[in-house]
Amino acid sequence: MAGAIAIVVVGWLVVRFAGAEPDVGDRTGSATGDLLAHTPFDRDLVPYEGQGAWVDVFDFAPAYQDPGQAPEITPAVVDEMADLGVRTLYIQAARNDPRSPEMIVDERLLAEFLLRAHERDMRVVGWYLPKFADVDADLAHLVAMSDFEVAGHAFDGVAVDIEFTEDVPDHVERGARLTELSQRQREATGDEALGAIVLPPVLTEVVNPMFWPSFPWAELAPLYDVWLPMSYWTFRSADSGYTDGYAYNTESTQRLRANLDQPDAVVHGIGGIGDEVTPETLLEFGRSLVDTGSIGGSIYDWRTMSPENRAVMAELFAVDLAGP
Repeated sequence: MAGAIAIVVVGWLVVRFAGAEPDVGDRTGSATGDLLAHTPFDRDLVPYEGQGAWVDVFDFAPAYQDPGQAPEITPAVVDEMADLGVRTLYIQAARNDPRSPEMIVDERLLAEFLLRAHERDMRVVGWYLPKFADVDADLAHLVAMSDFEVAGHAFDGVAVDIEFTEDVPDHVERGARLTELSQRQREATGDEALGAIVLPPVLTEVVNPMFWPSFPWAELAPLYDVWLPMSYWTFRSADSGYTDGYAYNTESTQRLRANLDQPDAVVHGIGGIGDEVTPETLLEFGRSLVDTGSIGGSIYDWRTMSPENRAVMAELFAVDLAGP
């Protein structure tokens, strides 16, 4: 039965993701001040289509390893990703952390990842986790990612990982700072497509409404172009009804669009966690991506996924890497 389901889901995903080209929309904006000035690149929604793969600083950056330990992920992994049909590498390119004294985590390594990915016709989205204690610092990291360039190559997209709550416990103030940061980032990037990596609404509205009450969906709606809900069903309890890889992502996507008042909001679903998903739940996740009309999907993260599950994802997203 699992094999039959796989064939059906693969067929759906091939049709859904083989050639879609979403409209970024019409945005205008201008950079103001030295901090916001940066070199413009053509950044649209294409990088968010199809299968993605996630890598964070704890996977690849030497400064974040235990003494004497080497990172498990190196730029060589890009070839494996490409061979398994990954279209976009999502990499944590900046972090507000003493271990990353510069704006960019590790320029040399990031350059290697970027160039190698582009050689394999993959795209790269740089992402950053703002902590909201210092909006200027968060903005500086985001602008640094937008500016990062090597040999004429730059990130194909920039996304904000919106989930940190510890540094600003007051959810009203935190929401205000998130909105300010997002507005200033939009001014800096003009009409470039921006990605919002967000907490799944099922988590914040059903499972734990106190995690981030009154999340500012309406204020953020006009500021981002693609939404990436972190629908990690492996975090949910067996009696919750959200552990099958379908229900959690589907309901979160539906709630997200309702909160934004955008029935057609562009979504790239993220599932996980990589070392706890199963082939069966991945198939259900793939079905959810199709049923919600999402433009792509991925599992967090690549390092923790088994070879078997990487192969399952490759089958689900068996599309032409050349893309549109």
